[in-house]
Amino acid sequence: MSNRNSQANKAAARERLRAERERQAKKDKVRRQIVVGISIVGVLAVVGAATWGVMQLNKPSHWEAAKDAKNVTAPKNTSGDNGTTVVIGKSTAKKTLELYEDSRCPICATFEQSVGETVHKDVDAGKYKIKYVGATFIDNASNGEGSKNALSSLGAALNVSPQAFLDYKFALYSAKYHPEETDDKFKDDAYLIKIADTVDALKGNKAFQKDVKDGTYDNWAMKMSEAFDKSGVQGTPTLKMDGKTLTGTDGSKNAPMTVAEFNTAITAALKG
Repeated sequence: MSNRNSQANKAAARERLRAERERQAKKDKVRRQIVVGISIVGVLAVVGAATWGVMQLNKPSHWEAAKDAKNVTAPKNTSGDNGTTVVIGKSTAKKTLELYEDSRCPICATFEQSVGETVHKDVDAGKYKIKYVGATFIDNASNGEGSKNALSSLGAALNVSPQAFLDYKFALYSAKYHPEETDDKFKDDAYLIKIADTVDALKGNKAFQKDVKDGTYDNWAMKMSEAFDKSGVQGTPTLKMDGKTLTGTDGSKNAPMTVAEFNTAITAALKG
């Protein structure tokens, strides 16, 4: 081989080697760009997920949003600020019995089961009106929803009629349907509607059922709960007339829990 051909071959080999190095360098650059791009996407995904998580944690719950609602949908048969004044009875009745209750309260259930029918008869007879104030503090203590949801459903019943409200409240507190305090059963719309089907005015009532399912009166329930919180009442059931608390005959500050005790207390209050 001539010296010239040898030099030409060496030059060609060097050129091929240079070209191969350039191609490899380009491949390495592209690979690095892809890796960096994937890493950035991964970081953005993590940041996005974390941001979404923080947003969800900071997002107010349904009931918190209902509490902060500016426009409150109040049921019919209400009055006062945000419709939180609920007074039921004959207009000719001179006095009003204030009744403070939490739908999940077991003592309220005992009171309603023993004395509730007597109260309804007295109201029908025009002895006095009742002013109902609903509470939700049991939910607050147990991180539940049943007190609030039942109060909202009571609003739906009140929207039908005052009598439907009284009958439904009585059914909610019945021995058959009232759950243990630790069982947040009233959070279930289907269960509340099942109970309502035992009340003539609410049985199969599509408008009532829609209001329960849609939470039409959720914001009203929260405003009613606020009214209870501002009342200064510390527990349920609490009964008041003319600003004075009605109690049993055992010397305690508890509400009268039998018909006899209630009749004694209400007779004295009506005379006062």
